[in-house]
Amino acid sequence: QVQLVESGGGLVQAGDSLRLSCAASGRTFSLYAMGWFRQAPGKEREFVAAISYSGRNTYYANSVKGRFTISRDNAKNTVYLQMNSLKPEDTAVYYCAQGTKGHVDLDSAQRAMMPYWGQGTQVTVSS
Repeated sequence: QVQLVESGGGLVQAGDSLRLSCAASGRTFSLYAMGWFRQAPGKEREFVAAISYSGRNTYYANSVKGRFTISRDNAKNTVYLQMNSLKPEDTAVYYCAQGTKGHVDLDSAQRAMMPYWGQGTQVTVSS
């Protein structure tokens, strides 16, 4: 029943910015924690950022701290990932995912164990 659709990816130069969006279907979006993940060719899917149901608590991978910001607008059923100071190593397919409760389960998120996923959006950063 849950449907997640990512958008906003593209090809940019190192140092540029992008904002990804994830639009969710369903009346209970505001009840669940959300996360962003990414997967580069030949690599495991990795945790990027997560946000609690209210937006009060946010979590980031060390590799993106200080550069990326996760946020949500529950009235629009949308979660965002603002990506600044992009680096070539940020190149990957970025996926949006919905958790099973309102608070972030960081252990599950770091293992990319989420029940609902979007189709992904490609982000390519040139050097």
